[in-house]
Amino acid sequence: MVWEASRKPVRDTIVVPDDFPSIFAGTLAHERCEALGDLRIFSERGADDEAELIRRLDRASVAINIRAHAQFTEAVFARCPMLKMISIWGTGTDNIDLDAAGRHGVTVSNTPGVNAFAVAEHTLALMLAAARRIPQIDREMRAGVWPRDLLTQLYAKTLGVFGRGTIGSRVAALGGGIGMTVLTWSARADDARAKEAILGAADVVTLHLRPSPETRGFLGAKELAAMKPTAILVNTGRGALVERTALLEALKTRRIAAAGLDVFHDEPLKPGDPILSLPNVVLSPHNAGQTPEVIRDGLLRAVLNVENFLRGRPTDVVVHPLSRTG
Repeated sequence: MVWEASRKPVRDTIVVPDDFPSIFAGTLAHERCEALGDLRIFSERGADDEAELIRRLDRASVAINIRAHAQFTEAVFARCPMLKMISIWGTGTDNIDLDAAGRHGVTVSNTPGVNAFAVAEHTLALMLAAARRIPQIDREMRAGVWPRDLLTQLYAKTLGVFGRGTIGSRVAALGGGIGMTVLTWSARADDARAKEAILGAADVVTLHLRPSPETRGFLGAKELAAMKPTAILVNTGRGALVERTALLEALKTRRIAAAGLDVFHDEPLKPGDPILSLPNVVLSPHNAGQTPEVIRDGLLRAVLNVENFLRGRPTDVVVHPLSRTG
């Protein structure tokens, strides 16, 4: 908070530019945020347009980023010189040019770990649904069929977990809990040979890596070809972790047996997307972390990060400001 010459406080302007579909408005986090400054919430789609995002951020010193479709680019930072902080609900930062944020003196915070239990449970659900072919069997039974095909048992199978953060560690624990042998890989500690060894050994591969230029296309045609033809791929991280064309080809040709996907290259999926026609894929609409507990706790933590920033004690910082440009 700053003060005018009259010594009257000038409240910070806090903007939620992308609350669509709306989860922030009317919550305890909304109420708590109103005490911090002048709050504006935009609950209609449109923040994915650069010019519209700039318009919504007009004179904002803080932005609370709810949805990844709002792209904070170099141009956005350049046109919003009063912006000092972005508080992200969630972990992903792939919609924010982090280098540009630092150059323009913008602090970026997120809420790591808040959704870990929910996303890990969803990962396990997709593993089981794909292995047991539950969606397909359900459809067939509703059509009057009594399916008798053999299913896949996960007990005593090998689970390859890529990413040893909070979510990946929880998935590893759940996999071990149902009797799977668990192999884990970390981008910080392990090399390409370890990656290849796990891909070749795993009956189920799950992805929990941070999205970054280094992890984009983490699994391509070469990596998918290294997997067992009976293997199942589960992705609750980001669609860009897997090369789209290579994944479609591997699933069409049964180079891998099945996939459980909560994330996609293009969201929401458009009608006619090839992934929708594949019978060996279980789909969910990027909602692995959509539970009342995650929404409540994550939004409150995003607002807490704003509170701490305004007090001069930033928390959960992803990017520290470097210097103002211009």
